[in-house]
Amino acid sequence: MNGVAADLDELRTLIAGLDRQPVAARVGLCPPATLLHRMAEMVGGTPIQLGGQDCHAKAKGPCTGDISAEMLADAGARLVIVGHSERRTDHGETNAQVREKVEAVLRAELEPIVCVGESAVDRAAGRCLEVVSAQVDGSLPDSLEGKAFSVAYEPIWAIGSGRTPTLEEIAEVHATIRGVLAARFGETGATTPILYGGSVNPTNAPAILKVAEVGGALVGGCSLKAAEFLQIVRAA
Repeated sequence: MNGVAADLDELRTLIAGLDRQPVAARVGLCPPATLLHRMAEMVGGTPIQLGGQDCHAKAKGPCTGDISAEMLADAGARLVIVGHSERRTDHGETNAQVREKVEAVLRAELEPIVCVGESAVDRAAGRCLEVVSAQVDGSLPDSLEGKAFSVAYEPIWAIGSGRTPTLEEIAEVHATIRGVLAARFGETGATTPILYGGSVNPTNAPAILKVAEVGGALVGGCSLKAAEFLQIVRAA
């Protein structure tokens, strides 16, 4: 819940930075829905893809305050984040509800980014891999086979805290996610990008992005400033 019209100057700075020094990494931004259409007009002809931060499972209806995947597509989105830890924690979203939202994203011919991650309590109890595996398995519908999608591992306790798991812990979880994906989706699951999210910043990004099975980053607060985000993008 960050971003008003005045913040579009950061997007202009990002576009200019990528124009001066192109990168091989895929770059996506998921702004609040209020900025999506305006940003879509700005990023035309650039390598930046836009996405929504969430969507409703239905295409339309009396769901006041919600937004459908079709509406996001109409506004210029190509990606949609679903199952973010704040949706799961603050709104009580279950794996089954996240799975329905993934289906909605596919219905609108968009690409889902499906978030999973354990709480501090889960990690302390030694249940991290169990919890994350169950979330991956329960949140992904079979219809994803052959489709483009990403899974983002975001340990809840690391988001916005400035703390991150060790590189070994990140590697362990990403390897576990890869195993679940490969078992479920075969060749698709063997190549699906697994992103890391949770206090990613310009300092830790280079090391995190070199960890086995880390295929990118889901960046939070550091995506709000073009200068910091550009450093992370260039580290990829």
